[in-house]
Amino acid sequence: MTEAPTDFDRYRESYEEAVEDAISFAGQEHEFYVEAKARRLLELARRRLGARPLRVLDVGCGVGLTDRLVLPHVSSLEGVDVSTAMVDRAREANPAASYQVYDGRRLPYEDDEFDVVFAICVLHHVDPLDRRPLLAELARATKPGGLTMVFEHNPLNPLTRRVVRNCAFDEGVELIGRGELTRLFRAAGLAVADREYLLFFPWRADALERRLTRLPLGAQYVVTGTPS
Repeated sequence: MTEAPTDFDRYRESYEEAVEDAISFAGQEHEFYVEAKARRLLELARRRLGARPLRVLDVGCGVGLTDRLVLPHVSSLEGVDVSTAMVDRAREANPAASYQVYDGRRLPYEDDEFDVVFAICVLHHVDPLDRRPLLAELARATKPGGLTMVFEHNPLNPLTRRVVRNCAFDEGVELIGRGELTRLFRAAGLAVADREYLLFFPWRADALERRLTRLPLGAQYVVTGTPS
């Protein structure tokens, strides 16, 4: 990853505040968006993998906000991040999970360890030249028949671009579109399973959102794939 650990370490105590400042115009707190992505993550995992116990890895876990919501529904959850300060906070928030600091390149796991490997709004912080190798690492850690899952900001949505522009720790990032991420999935050896837009409304509307997943106007999107 392009950030040195200290780039995010300085937001250890103000991470949520920085995000809230960036999204305040939208009328919802950050927790709303975290919950929406956690629901979609679990829904996609159930759709593709059924009700079996899941061992899950969160790559770029940050302070572990999503993990708190995912943990009750999986058999185990581990997380990695380049920021020591963020990992410390994730450990405090989610003592039932296991967290490690890593170098942003080689995941500290053997091949085929996890049923689900996910990264939420991580890839736009990664140098474009490093994105394919990172996705290949996610795929490597995913079991055969498991699911690799990446959520990202939708650069086609003008409000999303405004959020990113206003967010202190998103300075200088390069957003990635769904089409490009799909190509990177395939280049990393992943057979694409799902490509869905989400977060169309600043209120919960699950049934309507499910009908709009192909419309490229959602604030974010998710791509999933299985190791080929």
